[in-house]
Amino acid sequence: MALVMEYACMQPPAGAVAERQVLCDYAPLVKRVVRQLSSQVGGAMDREDMEQIGLMGLLDALRRYGGVPDERFGAYAGLRVRGAILDELRRQDWRPRTVRQEAHRSRDALRELSRKLGREPNEAEASAALGMDVAAYQEYLLAENAETLASFDELMHDEALQQVGGSVEAQYMDRRSLEQALLALDAREQRVIQLYYEFELSLKEIAAVLELTEARVCQINKAALKKMRAVLADA
Repeated sequence: MALVMEYACMQPPAGAVAERQVLCDYAPLVKRVVRQLSSQVGGAMDREDMEQIGLMGLLDALRRYGGVPDERFGAYAGLRVRGAILDELRRQDWRPRTVRQEAHRSRDALRELSRKLGREPNEAEASAALGMDVAAYQEYLLAENAETLASFDELMHDEALQQVGGSVEAQYMDRRSLEQALLALDAREQRVIQLYYEFELSLKEIAAVLELTEARVCQINKAALKKMRAVLADA
C-alpha cells in the first residue's frame, strides 16, 4: 500500500489533480476497511494486496459518483472499496475444491435441519448434525464468514447505488425500504449491523462488545441478512 499511496499522492499531470487529491484524502478509509476485513478472512489475502485492491475500488467509486465528492461520498466509497476486495476474494476462489464441496454439503445439511425444526438450529444441534463438536462448528462458521459478508455487502451496495443514481423520490423510497428491513431485525441483530457497518468494528471486537463468540456473531449476521433480503424482496 505504501508504494501505491506514494504514487497516488505524487504530483499528478494537469487534469488529474482533483482525482489524485481525493485518493489521498480517502486513503484512511481504505485502511479502515482493510483492517476490518482482514480480521474476517484470515490469511486468505495479503493485507497490502487488499489495500491495493481497495484503492482501485476507491478510484472506481470516484469515477462512478460524478461531480465533486460530498458528505455522502464516504459511505458510498466505503461500500465500493469493501465490494472490490470481496469480489477479488471470490474471484480467486481461495478455498481448496474439497473444502468448498464440504462447505456445500454442510450448508445443505443445515438447511434440511432448519426445515425439520421449523427454526434455525442452535450450536449444539447444528454441530451434532454435522458430526463435529461445538468448537469445530464455530471454526466452520468463521470460515464461511467471508461469503456472508460478501452477500451482505452486495445488499448494501445495491441500495447505495440506487440512492446515488436515482431521483429524489426513488432515493426516498430506497431509504424507506432499507429502514423497514432494519426494523424487521431484533435488537441484537440491529446492534451487530450497527457495530459492523456504522462503527466498522471487526467480528472479534463485536464479539467482545456483546460478550458472544465470533461464531455466534456470524450466526446473528446471517440471520439478519436473511430477514433483510426477505423484506427488500417484497418492497
